[in-house]
Amino acid sequence: MKNSIKLFKQAQKYIPGGVNSPVRAFSSVGTTPFFIKRAQGQYLIDEDNNQYIDFVGSWGAQILGHSDKRIIKEINKKINSGITYGAPCKDEIMLARQITKIFPSIEKIRMVNSGTEATMSAIRLARGFTKKDKVIKFDGCYHGHGDSFLIKAGSGASTFGSPNSLGVTKANAKDTISLPYNNITKVEEAIKNNNVGCIIIEPIAGNMNFIRSQKIFIKKLRTLCDKNHIILIFDEVMTGLRVAKGGAQSLYKVRPDLTTLGKVLGGGLPVGAFGGRKDIMDNLAPLGGVYQAGTLSGNPLAMAAGLKTLEIISKPRYFKELSNKAKYFISEINRISKKYKINMSADSQGGMFGIYFTKKRVNNYNDILNTQEDRFVDFFQYMLKHGVFFAPSMFEAGFISSSHTKKDIDYTIKIYEKWVKNTSLSAD
Repeated sequence: MKNSIKLFKQAQKYIPGGVNSPVRAFSSVGTTPFFIKRAQGQYLIDEDNNQYIDFVGSWGAQILGHSDKRIIKEINKKINSGITYGAPCKDEIMLARQITKIFPSIEKIRMVNSGTEATMSAIRLARGFTKKDKVIKFDGCYHGHGDSFLIKAGSGASTFGSPNSLGVTKANAKDTISLPYNNITKVEEAIKNNNVGCIIIEPIAGNMNFIRSQKIFIKKLRTLCDKNHIILIFDEVMTGLRVAKGGAQSLYKVRPDLTTLGKVLGGGLPVGAFGGRKDIMDNLAPLGGVYQAGTLSGNPLAMAAGLKTLEIISKPRYFKELSNKAKYFISEINRISKKYKINMSADSQGGMFGIYFTKKRVNNYNDILNTQEDRFVDFFQYMLKHGVFFAPSMFEAGFISSSHTKKDIDYTIKIYEKWVKNTSLSAD
């Protein structure tokens, strides 16, 4: 990693921490980040020409794999007509129409440029619609770096959170209540004691590893929101078009009032979106009083890439085959863990998965906090050394693309078993 180390030193002179997004610094895994020279299919190639099987996929965005020829062709075709217009284009309508067909809960949608923009805009819209300021979020769910989301839990169910980032004001934190994931009693208490305008949740969390919300929990959230005139927002930036074509809401059979999307939607280009009930969405400017805007929103390149991606993943059996790959992978992780009697497990849905450093069922953020971080660091470093790239944090989900082959997965499983044998894990 000679060239990557050199580049990282250079980067630190000009970029805070040497990276443009914190987790890329690899600080939590005790090593230096590698710098990518190119990416193709399921592989990343760094500046030292090392090749890695990539189970991060630009944090879930690359469902088809990197540099898919069909997407590249579409972008090349479109680029000759312009990169950005700052004005409407036909593909915006076509992509919006496709999304409303895939997600019955989305009657109208607005394009933005990132997941963070989508979630920030969605809660502003929810507050504007309900005329209520308080927001409920859940510990461990990540909704981007908006001020309302960088809030840690308060000391009790009915207390407001406190900022967990400098620059987030106490006044802002007073409007956000952070509660334990999968705990409906705490939600009931918070609603009873506060004027809550919206609840935002990742129905399957991807930023405290991969954690499913319980079906009964999601259904009760829907009921509580209906009873109390609260907007229910599903943050499906990560899960939408990933765990299933219709996102997690299609699996739980629960309709949110608003949904946020991103990652897969842009075919690898920066895109986010938020949409939902027509009566709520029509409160956005220029129709209503809730302001939101973006010069690059709906830009022609991202719209074309998104349309092509939706076309490909809508083919019969696409998600069945993707899901089968992930299921095979996690079943082998579980088989080896059981064989060597080690304290590990795995789970998956669609093309998204989690590897846990515990055998216990994980239901919330605290369950992940109580796993062994030093073991994860050892695992990460060993896998990376052997050409397999997982997210450099035990709080992140993993992703499989349609480019991954059985050979890639079998190699990864083989290295995992070697790691188990070469550590003290078997003593558990």
